[in-house]
Amino acid sequence: MRSESEVNHAVEKYADMVWRICCYHLKNHADAEDVFQTVFLKYMMKENAFCDREHEKAWLLRVTINACKDYLKSFFRRNVVSLEGLKEMEAQMPGQHREVLEAVLSLPGKYKDVIYLHYYEGYSAAEIGRILGKKENTVYSLLSRGRGILKEKLGGDGFVQ
Repeated sequence: MRSESEVNHAVEKYADMVWRICCYHLKNHADAEDVFQTVFLKYMMKENAFCDREHEKAWLLRVTINACKDYLKSFFRRNVVSLEGLKEMEAQMPGQHREVLEAVLSLPGKYKDVIYLHYYEGYSAAEIGRILGKKENTVYSLLSRGRGILKEKLGGDGFVQ
């Protein structure tokens, strides 16, 4: 079990990143809060040491994405519908960014994860491959296909680089 100071430091450093991932995947603030707490509870209970801060960040990214997927697959989640949080998130974003975000969120999971990690978190294909357990060339393929789908959804070259 980690010390209180370690957990507090991790929450201060990575809370925004974990929160954004939870919101993007779950599209609901209440669900995002549940998964957010679960992620940091898992962090607190993890006994193995991390090699460095990048390993710690990558571990938190992977655990967050997996926790979101698990939550979305849960029986409770599949049988309850809440639209309150989605309206709040839409009101906070400028129009053009909202359109791009909606397009990214509508991608299938394998594309959404690599697009998010690359464009929103700034990871390279090699780093994404290590985080997601995929080969670097697979990540490049997923990025390319994801960009193609986004280009089609957004209607041209104006949004996707």
